[in-house]
Amino acid sequence: MQKKLFLGYKLRRLREQRGLTQAALAKLLELSPSYLNQIENNQRPLTLPVLLRIGTIFEIDLATFVEDEEARLVSDLREALADPLFSGGPIGMSELRNAAAASPELARRSLVLHQAYQKLQERVQSLAETLSSHERGQALAGPQFPYEEVRDYFHYSNNYVGPLDEAAEKLSEQEGFRQADMQTDLMNHLKVRHDVRIRIVADHDGETAMRRYDPASGTLFLSALLSGPSRAFHLAHQIALLGQSETIEQLIAEANFTTEDAKSICRVGLANYFAGALVMPYRVFAAQARAVRHDIEQLQSRFAVSFEQVCHRLSTLQRPGARGVPFYFVRVDMAGNITKRHSATRFHFARFGGACPLWNVHEAFAQPGKILVQLARMPDKVAYICVARSVTKRAGAYLKPSRQFAIGLGCEAAYASEVVYSAGLDISNADAAVPIGVSCRICERGDCQQRAFPPIGSHLTVNEHHRSFVPYLFTQAGEDDAGVVTGAAVEGVG
Repeated sequence: MQKKLFLGYKLRRLREQRGLTQAALAKLLELSPSYLNQIENNQRPLTLPVLLRIGTIFEIDLATFVEDEEARLVSDLREALADPLFSGGPIGMSELRNAAAASPELARRSLVLHQAYQKLQERVQSLAETLSSHERGQALAGPQFPYEEVRDYFHYSNNYVGPLDEAAEKLSEQEGFRQADMQTDLMNHLKVRHDVRIRIVADHDGETAMRRYDPASGTLFLSALLSGPSRAFHLAHQIALLGQSETIEQLIAEANFTTEDAKSICRVGLANYFAGALVMPYRVFAAQARAVRHDIEQLQSRFAVSFEQVCHRLSTLQRPGARGVPFYFVRVDMAGNITKRHSATRFHFARFGGACPLWNVHEAFAQPGKILVQLARMPDKVAYICVARSVTKRAGAYLKPSRQFAIGLGCEAAYASEVVYSAGLDISNADAAVPIGVSCRICERGDCQQRAFPPIGSHLTVNEHHRSFVPYLFTQAGEDDAGVVTGAAVEGVG
């Protein structure tokens, strides 16, 4: 049976963006205004003829329009609502999907409110610990929402920013930038087009910034500690700030950020996005990626960029009409904190708490510099090819600690033929995949021996006469799509 498409909120948002009234759009779609009103309110599904007319009238990629983008919102809502703050049993997936589809903006604002609660709890706990140790208390700073707000902006944009991506590609073609000698070409461009001189500064006193621009003298200072790829990236970043300021400000205005801090953070993020797109132009990079089956090391060599830069760029190849393989990208520190994350796939990251310990991105720290490949399966039965490798960013001196991260990149196993890392993996064998989850707090797997704590909303039965290999045995009833109550047997806790 064909799935009915209830995409009213998307059609309404598209209509409003184009400045059309319901009556005007109904006429274009050859529908009655009342019928269109029912579609926009999810009282009627979109039929194939109407969908095709929408694609023709608005000149959009139908795959993008139909894509179940609210799945990201549903995943975030599910995790937030697992917080003990919310009493009662778990909310069924069908109800969450209905809420995300009917009122996506309300759902996002609810997530912002929950983030505020989480940050407040952390600040109160930190203050309590400080006072209990008789140390001088620090003044409470404002909540750190801006970073989360900007992260969500890129997340819900599918990590693709069309105006900047296309502008970067156009500039690269016009100037004839050479991938093999990008740094020299970018320096020449800054000098000729923006009258900016470059100075490489040695780090003798430990206070030199990676990049510092002095508008008065038109000088860009770059640290001598930067590697070649990093230096090229910072040059491209400066080109973005000087040559794409109007586009960046327009994007920020359209995003409707709640604070000036969020706007400033997004400004940096958008300039970074342009920089990556300039160093690795979309069509050229996408073609090369397909040619080498997304071999990260070969792409590093061909574009003179870092491992992390390649992985991040691969996750942004979502241009309508020219989409690449959808990848997730993540950067994790040694404490398990996710410092960068994005998913163009159905793979979702935990917004709160740690990630699944069975995920190979954590193992990367134990084998520095080695590329690890894992076939993993999420609770929704979707299998992923997961690539992970540690990266070290040197501080430039023996007594200065280096920064270490693990980079994770992955795609659904359905794209195995297009990814070199599928070699040797038994893709067709479901039992060969490592069962992983988003995080313990919302993972429903009842047989995981690595579980750190039971999922929120579960019921434990403690049996002092029995100890299982599974740390927590629990029952968690929930409503599946068919309205059936399911659960797992309970014996005790380890």
